[in-house]
Amino acid sequence: MYLFRALLVLSVIILFTGCKSAPDNLPWETNLEKAMQIAEKENKAVLVNFTGSDWCTWCKKLNSEVFSKKEFAEYAAKHLVLVKIDFPKSIEQTQEVKFYNHQLAQQFNIEGYPTIVLLGKQGNTLGVTGYQPGGPTAYIEHLKTMIP
Repeated sequence: MYLFRALLVLSVIILFTGCKSAPDNLPWETNLEKAMQIAEKENKAVLVNFTGSDWCTWCKKLNSEVFSKKEFAEYAAKHLVLVKIDFPKSIEQTQEVKFYNHQLAQQFNIEGYPTIVLLGKQGNTLGVTGYQPGGPTAYIEHLKTMIP
């Protein structure tokens, strides 16, 4: 009976805390216009990560399984400009940031998180995706199918 109660308590704790997100240490931009300028200059695609970083379970999984891995960081450094558009619940943001992020979400018709939008260096949409299982190598291969 004690074991059952302990497992029940542990399950409830896991359910309400979600999975912890590993820090990714990636150079995320928060301004799409600036990212587009960098992409044009460096001849890269732009990966826009619409996320709920502090509450969205699938966002945390994508971060811990892909974005925090060395393989992804190395690929991104050579081929992508990264943009994070965050919709947190407990991380403070200015009203300007909230407004900017909501404008972008409307522009790209974001309906859930995580949504990953890949843009060409001219701003054309190359593809839209989200969480994909399989780790960084599989995710990179998935992204490559959308990037010319």
